[in-house]
Amino acid sequence: MRTFLPSESCKEAQLNALNPQSWLQVERGKLFKFSSQSPSSIESFIKVPEPPVLPFFKPVDYVEVLAQIHEELESCSPQARSSLYLLQYHVFKGLGEAKLMRRSLQSAWMKSSTTYEKLIFGAWLKYEKQGEELISDLLLSCGKCAKEFGPIDIASEFPSNLHVSSIGVAGTNVNQISRIVTFWIGDEKIECDRQKIAGLSEPFNSMLYGCFRESLREDIDLSRNNISPSGMKVVREFSSTGSLNEVPPKLLLEVLVFANRFCCERLKDACDRKLASLVSSRQDALELKEYSLEENAPVLAASCLQVFLHDLPDCLNDDQVVQLLCNANMQHRSIMVGQSSFSLYCLLSEVSMNLDPRSDKTALFLERLLECAETNRQRMVVYHQLGCVRLMRKEYDEAEKLFEAALNVGHVYSVVGLARLGHIRGHKLWSYEKLSSAISSVNPLGWMYQERSLYCEGEKRRGDLEKATELDPTLTYPYMYRAASFMKMQNIEDALAEVNRVLGFKLALECLELRFCFYLALEDYEAALSDVQAILTLSPEYRLFEGKVAAFQLRTLVREHVENWTTADCWLQLYDRWSSVDDIGSLSVIYQMLESDAAKGVLYFRQSLLLLRSGILAISMSEPHIHAVAGGNRLNCPEAAMRSLQLARHHASSEHERLVYEGWILYDTGHCEEGLQKAEDSISLKRSFEAYFLKAYALADSSQDPSCSSTVVSLLENALKCPSDRLRKGQALNNLGSVYVDCGKLDLAADCYINALKIRHTRAHQGLARVHFLRNEKCAAYEEMTKLIGTARNNASAYEKRSEYCERELTKADLEMVTRLDPLRVYPYRYRAAVLMDNHKQKEAIAELSRAIAFKADLHLLHLRAAFHEHTGDVLGALRDCRAALSVDPNHQEMLELQSRVNSHEP
Repeated sequence: MRTFLPSESCKEAQLNALNPQSWLQVERGKLFKFSSQSPSSIESFIKVPEPPVLPFFKPVDYVEVLAQIHEELESCSPQARSSLYLLQYHVFKGLGEAKLMRRSLQSAWMKSSTTYEKLIFGAWLKYEKQGEELISDLLLSCGKCAKEFGPIDIASEFPSNLHVSSIGVAGTNVNQISRIVTFWIGDEKIECDRQKIAGLSEPFNSMLYGCFRESLREDIDLSRNNISPSGMKVVREFSSTGSLNEVPPKLLLEVLVFANRFCCERLKDACDRKLASLVSSRQDALELKEYSLEENAPVLAASCLQVFLHDLPDCLNDDQVVQLLCNANMQHRSIMVGQSSFSLYCLLSEVSMNLDPRSDKTALFLERLLECAETNRQRMVVYHQLGCVRLMRKEYDEAEKLFEAALNVGHVYSVVGLARLGHIRGHKLWSYEKLSSAISSVNPLGWMYQERSLYCEGEKRRGDLEKATELDPTLTYPYMYRAASFMKMQNIEDALAEVNRVLGFKLALECLELRFCFYLALEDYEAALSDVQAILTLSPEYRLFEGKVAAFQLRTLVREHVENWTTADCWLQLYDRWSSVDDIGSLSVIYQMLESDAAKGVLYFRQSLLLLRSGILAISMSEPHIHAVAGGNRLNCPEAAMRSLQLARHHASSEHERLVYEGWILYDTGHCEEGLQKAEDSISLKRSFEAYFLKAYALADSSQDPSCSSTVVSLLENALKCPSDRLRKGQALNNLGSVYVDCGKLDLAADCYINALKIRHTRAHQGLARVHFLRNEKCAAYEEMTKLIGTARNNASAYEKRSEYCERELTKADLEMVTRLDPLRVYPYRYRAAVLMDNHKQKEAIAELSRAIAFKADLHLLHLRAAFHEHTGDVLGALRDCRAALSVDPNHQEMLELQSRVNSHEP
């Protein structure tokens, strides 16, 4: 329950009153007793913090903003593209779309028009890919380089000052002046070619050939110009050869300063580049950065900056680096990063926020970012973000000004910050009215009602939270508040139902934590242990009760009150949970099994399967939703899955096993061919189930040729001949059945599914239902899916699939159930909208799609709504949705065609 803004109503004293050691004794029978507690003590035990004020850009109509960005990208100059992709990144961040955020950064990097942009966005992508060094190493082991975001050669990226030609000799008495001029520095003389020195700059030319007294002298004293004899010899050498040879860094700096003073542009450029090539460490960069700014040496400045940025986030723990970056004035920023100051401080603010949003350096970076903002859209992003930081730091007056400024330039979400400030100052009614005003002024969104609920009580509060869930069912706070309220009234069944409702489609750690508290209160320690072990699987360092207690500590205490399972018990429990599609329960059992001496590599691999992969492969590209598995991919935790895979690799008991896990790591990060190679390497050492399974999976995904199905069948058959447990055998049979269906071999497919069901691979019901349907046995298909619904713990996808095998009214009922169980599934919205459109209810059809689009940026929903707008003659609406959809997937061919068609009708 960690938030950016802790609840003011959840005071420190109340949290301190909850001492885990006092209410969770090690001896049995001395635990917290729910039935004996008064409502007030239960309330102090089960606390739901207020939803955080998110420091993100959250436009009221994100579709409109994405469409505007896409339209501008189509017509803007190359120099403007990166800043537009950065704004797109902020929109996707506000929507919680991590993959789209990274793709926007990738686009900004690829479309960079300057070295500075390439440097900044390359460093940002490198920062986003922290912890992926193993993947780079694995790619290298496959003969593929993955250093795309490594340091760039700054000097080669900057255009050389070749346009600065030698200075022509001035004056009328050239032939009367001595060819040699002697410069005295102290007692040492340096003889130079007068004409070549004069050619270095206009000041030297004027001095040596103009109307100055020096033009008539053969000896000139330079002792007061901060140049040493050695430095002057370097200048003389450059004037003759036009290049710098091996010159010590300190001497180069001296020559750079001299060249800048006398406007020797070619010499200065050469020193700038030479010094830039010597920057290899943070200390080098710190020593040279101030020189680069004071002497206007852009290549050196950019090279120093690159060192800092490629050392993120560690370099922000260095006060010297932070001070240097924060104190740079406008002129210095121009030298350091050209016109890309906003992008630079956006990156620095992001990293600093992740380290500590309340820190002084975070506030300083955001202040610099605000100074660099050039457009209202940029300002609203920064005003709000800095307002959130000031709020967290309890600097309320400054926060109020910033939220007001953000609101004034159009960022309606900043009203949340103003409302919180009003509440803190005791103006609860003002906060309520502020939210009411926002609700009445725009098309309301779920967060508006959620926020307003904080400033009212009783039925009004419950009504606002119901409305919040109706408009945005992905908001977790309304479910948690209702669940806690039911629990305080000792309405246990409804409390658990409410929290399970959100956990059915969104694995939110704060909801698992709340349910863990419920189970403790109910003295159901086995269920409590299951939840805390699932939490630790997803986030090993997680702390409960707003960071007060380590989850691992609570797990140790609860563990004492649950009977120990033998290894055999654990496998039976895992088999039961896996078969009933209870992914959270399966994660918990695996966590417990990892404490034993069992083969840890195998267990960590099982963990990764639950966290990411459905285990279904498909050969044909038709009907992609056909292969959705009941409960498959529901957890969708790629970071935790990758951590589990890396642990599996680390604990592999043999070389061939390690190669399989490496293959899955590569496959899951988009390197399919390299994953296939690892599978082949593993098979060459030993024929194993997992190696054949990986090869079949990777081959089916990497080949667009349907003829490869026979190879995939052969690989899966080989896998089934190798030793493995029934969990994996069931998955292999299910996959084999899927391939047979795609090939039209329905009898063989049915045999596979039936054999999978015999070993309780529950998901095989879906495959068998498909076989029945293809045999024109629709009733049998419906019954098969009904069996799956009755068995699977998480069955939204089963309802969705069953809806294809029944009449319209039953289909409608099943799809309504899908939306209730998992509002993130888009097929039900599309189906209902299509039915409405068929019935000529265009407004209702568009409203149905808009309902889901409000909280989910989905390509298919936007595509269908664009088509509906086109059908009804709303050209601007269709064009807006096309452009927003192309922001989600710029290469979607159908959207490109639709946009082209709509463009031809644009007024």
